[in-house]
Amino acid sequence: MKDKKIKKIIKKEEERQQDTIDLIASENYVSRDVREASASVFTNKYSEGYPGKRYYAGNSIVDELETLVQERALKLFGLRSHAWGANAQALSGAPANIWAYFALVPPGGKLMGQALDQGGHLTHGSPASHTSTLWRWAHYGVDAHTYRLDYDAIMRLAKKENPKVIVAGTSAYSRRIDFKRFRAIADAVGAYLLVDMSHIAGLVAGGAHPSPFPYADVVTTTTHKTLRGPRGALLFFKKELEKQINASVFPKGQGGPHQHQTAAIGVALYEAMQPSFRRYAKEIIKNADALSRALKNFGYTIITGGTDTHLFLIDISQTGVYGKEAQTLLERAGIIVNMNSIPFDSQKPFNPSGVRIGTPAVTTRGMKAKEMKIIAGFIHDVLQKKKKPDGVRKEVKKLCAKFPVSG
Repeated sequence: MKDKKIKKIIKKEEERQQDTIDLIASENYVSRDVREASASVFTNKYSEGYPGKRYYAGNSIVDELETLVQERALKLFGLRSHAWGANAQALSGAPANIWAYFALVPPGGKLMGQALDQGGHLTHGSPASHTSTLWRWAHYGVDAHTYRLDYDAIMRLAKKENPKVIVAGTSAYSRRIDFKRFRAIADAVGAYLLVDMSHIAGLVAGGAHPSPFPYADVVTTTTHKTLRGPRGALLFFKKELEKQINASVFPKGQGGPHQHQTAAIGVALYEAMQPSFRRYAKEIIKNADALSRALKNFGYTIITGGTDTHLFLIDISQTGVYGKEAQTLLERAGIIVNMNSIPFDSQKPFNPSGVRIGTPAVTTRGMKAKEMKIIAGFIHDVLQKKKKPDGVRKEVKKLCAKFPVSG
């Protein structure tokens, strides 16, 4: 690379990733093959439209690529092409959700989703998101005692609010979602069921989490979390919704797709079809369980008491340290987490009572339950034993050296 400044910055980021423990639930490390596809010559091509119907010439090979990725997406999740379709053009998870909403309900219509401060996502109608200004929203949450979804309460809310779309899916909820119950709730009010499986897509693909597809009308997902692909998104839809979903993405939502990203998604889908990926998906959950148990043994409060997935929330407010300070101290020690609100949090979002922890990235590096106990010890050393973060960082770096970031 002739640009020495950018090359130096890239090198510094490579070193940072190698020398730190990444516990951010929405991050992962892609393979060298995914990176190679992402940097391919497909970045040079403009391809407005869909396979067989482009607005520019020179897209015969792009058509071959995009069709292959659509086929792989359906195959990975066990879907038949006569019943389901897939769209690989949405640039990321947030626009994927927005294009799906536009396709299913006009602006001003009502949707229902999980509140952000109860474990949902910004694009599920948070006041901080444009989605809250374009549509009317009703929000469900979790039980005040168990912090788990109360499906009876969600049913009552749906009957009261009568939404046109019900969104199921979370960004900070550690338990399995009962998609069958959500289907029953949607049917009771005549609503579409849209499942945002961005966080659990890799777990679903690997058979480690129940699939939403038998129950959903539309499924959206990012590709860069547990699915271990590039930053991108996929939309799945029942075949009768194909025309309106595709039109909502293009031309109504965005212009030309990023086909280098499509190529990288295709490689990630191929990797997720391999037997080793099923083992990986199960190991993610084992590691999350081991890490949550180890922290619980140190006296930390785990929201819902544990996890069924790749992530969990810790309420650290009783320790006298809040989320922002904890995030900063742990980063100084080489442990990367994100501050996060807990349900019914009395603290503000920029210094909440909790932190969110996830295990996709450390599992990709080959770490297992033994290392999860060591990591829990590092966290405890920093937050409770008040050890100097710089000293803990040296031990973190030694552990990281045993598990190189591949790719």
